[in-house]
Amino acid sequence: MSVPRRRFHAPIIAVSVDRSIVKNDIYQAFFDMIRVTVVEIEGCMASSAAITYDVIATANRISAAAKRALPFNVTTVRCGPRRNRAQLRGTELAIVPGLGTWSADELDRKLKSPACRRAGEMLVEAFESGAALAASCASTFLLAEAKLLDGRRATTTWWLAPLFRRRYPQVDLTDRMVVADWPIATGGAAMAQMDLMLAIVDRFAGPRLAKACANYLLLDERRSQAPFMAISHLAGQHPKIAKAEKWVRDNIARDFAMEELAEAVALAPRTFARRIAATCGVSPIQFVQRIRVETARYLLETTRLSVEEIARQVGYAEPSTLRRLMRRNTKHSPGYFRPIT
Repeated sequence: MSVPRRRFHAPIIAVSVDRSIVKNDIYQAFFDMIRVTVVEIEGCMASSAAITYDVIATANRISAAAKRALPFNVTTVRCGPRRNRAQLRGTELAIVPGLGTWSADELDRKLKSPACRRAGEMLVEAFESGAALAASCASTFLLAEAKLLDGRRATTTWWLAPLFRRRYPQVDLTDRMVVADWPIATGGAAMAQMDLMLAIVDRFAGPRLAKACANYLLLDERRSQAPFMAISHLAGQHPKIAKAEKWVRDNIARDFAMEELAEAVALAPRTFARRIAATCGVSPIQFVQRIRVETARYLLETTRLSVEEIARQVGYAEPSTLRRLMRRNTKHSPGYFRPIT
């Protein structure tokens, strides 16, 4: 299935970085107005919905300032406990903001609710009629429940990723901030709605307008959720893994084998590895590395200890090892986390 074809017309006009000067760009064309429906499910995350409308409004304002036709025509469909006659007929793109759930149990209850079931039915109908779909955070579960993500690459909020993998093994889940596997795009945690919306503008109105929106909203490109993952939050979802986290923190300054860690929580090494993967989505070695990097970051932000001393305190004899792991896990060098004085 392909995204509806768009017709090209006049040259696009991009807004400069200072947002005060409009410049012609003869190399980019713009599209016809696309019909967008925002599907708000009862209790959805207000910030996620607001971001959706704000980015679309920004794209339209920039286009209006350039005396162009507006790229997006937006309507809203709200799904509540009562069944209504709302449909997505004629929609070219349906966007589902985050569901606004705060636990796995709450998410499970919400997915079984009449509102989510009706929304899922509408999204399937729209998709089969040729509409593209986009969802972020826990709303990605709604698409997966409807089998719309089977065999596709997708992403979801980092703290629900282990649950997503268990429920939907047929989906190729990544830790990317946005996976634009058109005609379906998915975003990560709640504020990834902004990244998802920029991907939508890029797809349907062109990369130059998406860049102009990012400049106007002062947004940086973020490719992965990995730097923002809190290992403590994930570990706390399973008593054995929570115990393992505490053991690692208590023994963080010394070298130890993964077999010793598994033994400390009374699990066989292979069982421990499976539990870690199911709960946190990482291997035992990555689990320990995340805790060490997290601790090192805290020490960088709150003390004047040298990188060499911090490396020793978190179990690395060579500071180069800590530097390498910090770059891999946070995308920044240790110096980035030093407070400004």
